[in-house]
Amino acid sequence: MHTLDDVSRSDQYRALGLSTFAFTVCFAVWTIFSIIGVQIKQELGLSDTQFGLLVATPVLTGSVSRIFLGVWTEQFGGRVMFPLQMLITAVAVWLLTSVETYWVFLVAALGLGLAGGSFIVGVAYTSRWFEKERQGTALGIFGAGNVGAAVTNFAAPFLVVALGWEGTARVYAIVLTITAVLFYMLAKTDPVHEARKISGEGPVSTGQQLEPLKNIQVWRFATYYFFVFGAFVALASFLPRYYVGAYGLELTTAGVFAGLYSLPGSVFRALGGWMSDKWGARAVMYATFIVSLIVLFIMSYPETSYTVAGINGAIEFNFGLSVGFFVALTVLLGFMMSLGKAAVYKHIPVYYPHHVGSVGGLVGMIGGLGGFFLPIAFGMLLDFTGVWTAPFMLLFALVAVMTIWMHVAIRRMERARHPGLAGERYLSDVPDQPLEKPQPGKARAPAHAEPQTSS
Repeated sequence: MHTLDDVSRSDQYRALGLSTFAFTVCFAVWTIFSIIGVQIKQELGLSDTQFGLLVATPVLTGSVSRIFLGVWTEQFGGRVMFPLQMLITAVAVWLLTSVETYWVFLVAALGLGLAGGSFIVGVAYTSRWFEKERQGTALGIFGAGNVGAAVTNFAAPFLVVALGWEGTARVYAIVLTITAVLFYMLAKTDPVHEARKISGEGPVSTGQQLEPLKNIQVWRFATYYFFVFGAFVALASFLPRYYVGAYGLELTTAGVFAGLYSLPGSVFRALGGWMSDKWGARAVMYATFIVSLIVLFIMSYPETSYTVAGINGAIEFNFGLSVGFFVALTVLLGFMMSLGKAAVYKHIPVYYPHHVGSVGGLVGMIGGLGGFFLPIAFGMLLDFTGVWTAPFMLLFALVAVMTIWMHVAIRRMERARHPGLAGERYLSDVPDQPLEKPQPGKARAPAHAEPQTSS
């Protein structure tokens, strides 16, 4: 098996199916603290600060590890790295059941966080099996493995009731181990690494893999993901608190409304991949940012009372969003974020087909860090301003900056390549010429990519 021309549809579906299943299991493991964390806090007598650090550690390590796992996947292949990552994570999850001190809990949480790094392993592996015209759809389907969080939310509480949190962790560790073994037995080596094995070519060096990270374009893609994924994760944890505080709802009702936001953020990622294949990732990103700006502007407006000096005296009226209308806005926002997540990762194999692991790893890392730092920023804003809608104001400002940066960079790039360019030309992200093979130690972008010095 040397090229994609030799790959059968059944091989593609096998790779996609196994990767998606493995990622779903890993994502379920990554979010296990959302269910078992409360009992752990009670048993260890942790303070809120200690508990917050414990819960945040898997998110942080799952984000930072993505760049390293991406590079190693490019070097050694997903068939090796995916099972290895799952087995190491399973050991860390099992370690939870025998831990007695807080600091060892943090070490176990550090290893558990590797489950979140599985995303880039799957992206690098899956993208190798599909031609450029179908990569967006394939990666969108793979990314729908985020639904693993819902699996934990629905299944883990019943396990905790029946087996306790220790038994629940053991079940998760066993399932993860079985998944790792099955993946290694059933998966095939991707075409690129198969060709390297046949030719006797060694793995690409780490320096070569990291070469594209010098491009400002890569960091621009990362900022997109900071919003569409990082802010998605942040809002998923913030919205229950918002509903309880701003609308005075019961926690159970707030959880259901927050779930209505989270569900489309996972399920419709495959649709975003298909749309990126059909109309281009740029067009999908423009739609994501423009609709998000409108929605966030409305959500940012605090409940306000007005008094107008009328002819016959003061006229008073209030402005505020009903809870039903606000929930509808969050569902729309979650839907657009799901499309944007797929569009960002459609860009990467188009521009950097030989560096999907390193570039995708950096983008995923920055996005994951958004899920770590934004909740902290939300809390600081609430303390500083005393306004419930302040976090949405922050997100509106972030999206506005990203939209302007994206538009200016794309227009500059297209003007440089096509003087007298028609206005709609910049929406296309299909390369004008076939992608060139990179020279050793040097990364090449498509012919229409921004110059490395562009913003």
